[in-house]
Amino acid sequence: MPYKWMALGTVGCAVVSLAFAFVYPKLTSYVIDEVISNKRLDELPWVMGSLIGAFLLRELFNSLRIIINNHFEQNVIYDMRQQVYDKLQHLPVGYFDQRASGDLMTRVIEDVNNVERVLIDGTEQGTVAVLSVVGVLFFLFAMNPTLAWVALIPMPVLIGGALAYTLTAHRRYRRQREAASAMNALLMDNLQGIRQIKAFCRQKHEDRRFADRSHALRLGSLGIMKAWAIYSPTMAFATSLGTGLVLWIGGRMVIQDVMSVGDLVGFVLFLGLFYEPIGRLHSLNQMMQGARAAGERVFDILDADPERPDRTQILKTPVKGDVVYKKVVFQYGEDRTVLHDIDLHARSGEMIALVGPTGAGKSSIVNLLPAFYELTSGTITIDGQDVSQLDLASLRREISVVSQEPFLFNGTVRENIAYGNLDAGEEDLIRAAQAANCHDFIERLPEGYDSHVGERGVKLSVGEKQRISIARALLKDAPILILDEATASVDTATERLIQEALERLLKGRTSFVIAHRLSTIRKADQILVLKEGNIIERGAHDDLIKQDGVYARLTRIQNTTFIEEGFEKISDSR
Repeated sequence: MPYKWMALGTVGCAVVSLAFAFVYPKLTSYVIDEVISNKRLDELPWVMGSLIGAFLLRELFNSLRIIINNHFEQNVIYDMRQQVYDKLQHLPVGYFDQRASGDLMTRVIEDVNNVERVLIDGTEQGTVAVLSVVGVLFFLFAMNPTLAWVALIPMPVLIGGALAYTLTAHRRYRRQREAASAMNALLMDNLQGIRQIKAFCRQKHEDRRFADRSHALRLGSLGIMKAWAIYSPTMAFATSLGTGLVLWIGGRMVIQDVMSVGDLVGFVLFLGLFYEPIGRLHSLNQMMQGARAAGERVFDILDADPERPDRTQILKTPVKGDVVYKKVVFQYGEDRTVLHDIDLHARSGEMIALVGPTGAGKSSIVNLLPAFYELTSGTITIDGQDVSQLDLASLRREISVVSQEPFLFNGTVRENIAYGNLDAGEEDLIRAAQAANCHDFIERLPEGYDSHVGERGVKLSVGEKQRISIARALLKDAPILILDEATASVDTATERLIQEALERLLKGRTSFVIAHRLSTIRKADQILVLKEGNIIERGAHDDLIKQDGVYARLTRIQNTTFIEEGFEKISDSR
């Protein structure tokens, strides 16, 4: 709709071009019957001039149609791709948990193109083809009704073949699109995991996996081609049969002096203009089936429910960071309860440490606070405001997240730090880098802050990436912090630098820390010990030692640095 004038211009140019194409058979008929038969050389120049002029105008309007259509096409592709990408940005995290990144990339890039082809090319060519069929059929009946009816003899075969192809094609195209998506998903997975593939010498194994996916795509494509190889020649034969019948009956008419040679030649030329758009409609039918399969995958994204589209309540600022969980229950699906009646109160500026074995529900608790997932029941409030009723942008602006495995975008160091606050000035950015203990190593990089970090920060060490992610969080300066402790995979010297940076980051903020090291836990205002989605112990370090429960046993295990290891040892001792 935003480009309706381009659409009308495209179709209009095509119709005018078609109209000039009608001049050719009419003038040809006139030349044969009037000019050549009567040897009227004086008329030949203007007739030929008119014919050349008609050809010129036909191609001129065709060229104009192509130019307008290309702009129309690219604008629609741009808009549709932007809509799909924008929708992806507003879908809940759970949507991405169920789909491979390569599959989504295929939908945004390839499937959008396939849908666009039928929306633009299909609409234009289909409209012009139908108008051509109707217009030429009018001329055919005006010229010779008998031959016009003969020309329509193949129509039942053409219509029946089109129906048979259409009713069976969708399944083939769907299989082919799914196979292409599966292959792309595996390719993306392998490119991201290339180091693991090489480390385990699994190149041949991955070659076989990729060959299997590629083979499935080959079979899907061959299925489409096989059906088209039968359908297209059959339809072409039917139209050729119609032309043969017209020449047969028309030849008899010429021999019997019922019809002139020029009229027969003109009729046959018009007949070509009648069958050609029918053949184009068959090609459009093939395009339509491919677009239909791609469209299902595109509209799976566009029709998906976004995150909280109707929440307009804004989190009031300045945010103090008083966070309360009350009887919070969270389920993955209908039959897997991850959290059971979680109650906690994090007062402004407090540090809450979450400890427990893998799968205890630590990540689920912190993921509910910025509403990455919606809780099943219960309430979470920030400064007394129900998180479930808040506009997501206003909520997430007040929360910073630093994960154990930091993610850096494939850009420069400057761009990755500035992601925390795109409006920050150079001085603020450098100040955040200094506070995160990463300014010195950044300065030593070949291009300093303008050095590229590579995909997912591959050009930097784990500790360097972690400090950049801390600088990004410092630059955001949010009052609430979620920290999946960042020192679990680094050496002692790097750990000290990160710990210093974290102390600056934690200062004055309400923080939820998924603790992997005992050294972090001792500093917490509250320690929550989780097991199977329940809080089994809570309190400060000294209080929990006095309780002599699970936490106290953890601290008594000698030479245990990581919490998960301690839980494993407790389980083994039992």
